Order: sequence, then structure tokens, then C-alpha cells
Amino acid sequence: MLSIIIPTYNEESVIESTLRAIRSGLTKFPYELIVADDESTDRTVEIATPIADRVLQGTKVTIAAGRNRGAAAATGEYLVFIDADVVIPEPDRFFEQALACFECDPRLVGLTVNLRVHPNLATRADRIIFGAVNLVHRFDNNILRRGSASGEFQMVKTDVFRKLGGYNERLTVTEDNEFFSRLSRVGRTRFEPTLTVLHTGRRAHRIGWPKLLCEWARNALSAAFLKRSANKEWKPIR
Repeated sequence: MLSIIIPTYNEESVIESTLRAIRSGLTKFPYELIVADDESTDRTVEIATPIADRVLQGTKVTIAAGRNRGAAAATGEYLVFIDADVVIPEPDRFFEQALACFECDPRLVGLTVNLRVHPNLATRADRIIFGAVNLVHRFDNNILRRGSASGEFQMVKTDVFRKLGGYNERLTVTEDNEFFSRLSRVGRTRFEPTLTVLHTGRRAHRIGWPKLLCEWARNALSAAFLKRSANKEWKPIR
């Protein structure tokens, strides 16, 4: 079974479409849909409750804590982490291919895929930069064998996730990439170029690519050398 986990904080504008896209499109495989909410002050919980299998409410700390809360309640063999504004096109076909990757390689413990901004929202900068991000993740996972992945989509074997202790809750940013790095030390991680998820690109659109790229770089260096995020808080963009 798949356990699809979505951390949320004030996601009333996107959470319904994200959940319903999974509900209407994923029919071939058993799954559970878990929303891990961090004290939303809007209608996120109200909207998600009748659609998700479980809505777990907790104290707002870090995104990592929300993901770990969802994973602790999961019962599936695989954990699938996506963001609240992510859409998985053709879920049946998508997960058929994703599961085949694990079945074909017993050493595989984690999978990530192409990230793209929705075509109706994407700018030229989005296409260029996320194209570069995808190339980096492909090179890191498939060539260098050092795991890297963004939090928009990560699929992990549940038993391995729990052995590693999940995401590092002390990190406000880069917890996604740091986790995949640790994952690659106990098994194989893979970037699957034939699979793609779509997201809104809202952070780059709101604060601008130059600022976001600088923040990514600062936090990546801080996590690598100081074992902590440079940003004490990762402010939500809604």
C-alpha cells in the first residue's frame, strides 16, 4: 500500500484540488491519504477532512516535523511525500512506473522525479531553473550515487525511513535534500526522468528567482558545513 503524506499550513486555496486529483485518478493501487496540518488558521482542515483518510493536527514547528507526523501514522509499505500545491498527472500510470522502479531494483530505497511548474503558470525562468534542478538531481542520484531531492515529491520505503529516523526536524529548510543524502548511504536513490509532478512555483513567483536562489545556496551551504539551516524560519508563501 501507498501512504501519501501532505504537510499543510494555511493551504485552503490548493488543498482540495490536490486531494481530489489523487482521489479521482488513483484507482489501481491501495493507498491512504494523510494530511499533516500545522495549526492552520484558515479552512485547510475543514476542506481536507472529508476528502483525506486522516487529518493529523499538530503544533507548527518545521515542515520536517509535519512530514514525520504523517509518516508515524502511515501503514503503507511506501511513503510518498508531496507538497500541498503539487499535482501528480495520471496517478495510475505514474505509480505503476514508480512501483516498477522499486520492483526492478531491490537496492532502491528512495525515488524522486522531474519537477515542473504548471504549464499555465510557468515562466521562462521557471523552465530554465527547474530544468537545471532536475539535471542536478538526476546527476546526483543516478551517476554520483549521492542522494538529492526536493520535497515536492519523494517516495521512500517505509522500513528504511523509520530506521533512519525520518526527516531532521531541527532543519527549517533543506530537510528534504538532507534526508535523501542520508538515504543514499543505506541504499540506492533514483531520479526517474520519465515521471513528472507539477507545482505552482509560488515562492519564486512571489519573492523572485534571484532572492530564492540566494536563499537556496545559503541554506545548502549551512546544512552541509554547519549542520543547520541558515534561515531560522521558512516563511510560508500563500
